[in-house]
Amino acid sequence: MSAADSPARPASDAAAPARAAGPDAGPPEGAALKTSGASAPGAPAGGAATSSGVPALAVAALSFAAFLSGTSLRLTDALLPRLGGEFGMDLAQVARVVTLFAVAYGVAQLLFGPLGDRFGKYRVVAWACVASVLTTLSCALAPGFQTLALGRLLAGATTAAIIPLSMAWIGDNVPYEQRQPVLARFLLGQILGVSAGVWLGGFAADHLSWRTPFVLIAACFALASVLLFWQHRRLRPQAPVASEAQGFVVARMAREFGQVLAKPWARVVLLAVFLEGACLYGVFAFVATHLHHTFGLSLSTAGSMVMLFGFGGVLYAVASPWLVPRLGEVGLIRVGGVLMAVSLGLVALAPLWWWAMPACFVTGLGFYMMHNTLQINATQMAPERRGAAVSAFASCFFMGQALGVATAGRLVAQWGSAQVMLAGATGVLGVSLLFAWRRARRGPA
Repeated sequence: MSAADSPARPASDAAAPARAAGPDAGPPEGAALKTSGASAPGAPAGGAATSSGVPALAVAALSFAAFLSGTSLRLTDALLPRLGGEFGMDLAQVARVVTLFAVAYGVAQLLFGPLGDRFGKYRVVAWACVASVLTTLSCALAPGFQTLALGRLLAGATTAAIIPLSMAWIGDNVPYEQRQPVLARFLLGQILGVSAGVWLGGFAADHLSWRTPFVLIAACFALASVLLFWQHRRLRPQAPVASEAQGFVVARMAREFGQVLAKPWARVVLLAVFLEGACLYGVFAFVATHLHHTFGLSLSTAGSMVMLFGFGGVLYAVASPWLVPRLGEVGLIRVGGVLMAVSLGLVALAPLWWWAMPACFVTGLGFYMMHNTLQINATQMAPERRGAAVSAFASCFFMGQALGVATAGRLVAQWGSAQVMLAGATGVLGVSLLFAWRRARRGPA
């Protein structure tokens, strides 16, 4: 691995101001984490810990919550044709249930990042799951499309805290050189959730009421909140979680995000993830619909095929301990971008429906190679404001998705879904190569 790719820990991180102690804080950045002979920092006495020293059950509970967040996010993709028939609307109109969720998810990051830094990231994730029970049930009980759209908007806002604050909590507790494999294993939950959401939406579209999956997800959010509160109580008690509040909340939030945006590298990472979300997920939300209309596949079959995207991510998560040291950050970004571009092009131009099966799988592998590398950079671009930094990252990603889905939804009617996918493939390839070039120029992290 070249020096440019090496995930060496920067001196600035070791010198970062100490964060407020608490169940979320863990040891100071740069401190050695014990992996044997004693409980991990933040773990209950005698509690099992991962090889990186973080409590294994605490990470597993976060991963389950991330699974539900991913399921909720992609649930309506394969439901779009069914919702269009149910409410007598065209595809661009019903796609608002995808766009509004993504917009709310992105905007809410501006609130949850500072809240996690202020009250404790793990605790805020637990309460977000409680709120998600209510917002997901509001979707199930919606009497019409406008109330369903409102429910999706609220669900996007409440689930917004889960993945970025979980990542930030891991960033607080795992040294940089060990962080990427731990994040990859945590993200197995979100990866499988994305797959499950597409499959569940397609299955419900063909065999169930469109309301049924929302009820199921709400029940699972209730279980996740119980697990998270249980694990939070088991984390080793330390000093109070709350950080010192200074000034009005809006001014404090603006100051924290301003400190993140003041860093040139942070601006590069945020722009890259915004464009990644727009180019990839803007078109990927319509893959199931493309397969349904082009090849006459049932929505449950099309959803099952798109589900392979998540299994590509699983392969990356399993293989990341081997891939990361061999390809390095720059190599992962380049290879991931090429894999995504080629696979999206294959879906768009496939003469036979089954070509989409390996293409969706490889798209998922390429996406997580690139996105996980962007994530690792996000956890390090402003260590002293990690909650705000990771939330800004997630906000840009989902705002990019919202713009991409809204744009693609309109262009599909004019150009056709195949041409839109080719445009997305070209865009994601350009983003990956440009970011890899900037990352190589930057040198060690």
